Amino acid sequence: MRHIAYIGIGSNIGDKVNQCEKAISEILKVDRHKLLAKSSLFKTKPIGYTSQDWFVNGVIKIETDLEPLDLHRILKGIESRLGRTETFHWGPRSIDLDILLFDESEIRMKELQIPHPLMHERQFVLIPLVEIDRYLVHPVLKKTIKELLENIKEDQGVEKLSMPQ
Repeated sequence: MRHIAYIGIGSNIGDKVNQCEKAISEILKVDRHKLLAKSSLFKTKPIGYTSQDWFVNGVIKIETDLEPLDLHRILKGIESRLGRTETFHWGPRSIDLDILLFDESEIRMKELQIPHPLMHERQFVLIPLVEIDRYLVHPVLKKTIKELLENIKEDQGVEKLSMPQ
């Protein structure tokens, strides 16, 4: 069975843009994944622990025949191969891959929560999501991604990166 997954990608260590591009490439090497859409990359201020370098963030939309937990495990394996080491909550990371949405599923497990529990509060997730699918509906909150973004009143410091052609 084919599923639609939205994956958030972020990095704030080393060559951040290259790390994000490498992660996308690794995700697409999985023979059961097909890229449906890819957002621009955005420079974003850190949230939570703010005494660290800025992030590069983006979102991809893929088609997969993997189930959510299997996809999650593959993403964690890619993070590990790309040099991610655990630091502390909201700490610096070479790569961060999160399943934001998976079909219209709601999953609440210790290991995995879908929809991502904080996505509706984060401009660095919503801005790239709006870019690729503004009318996508959050399966729990029942609002479009565009509406969720409009509900965030403070500027969280998200700027589109200009990429060379």
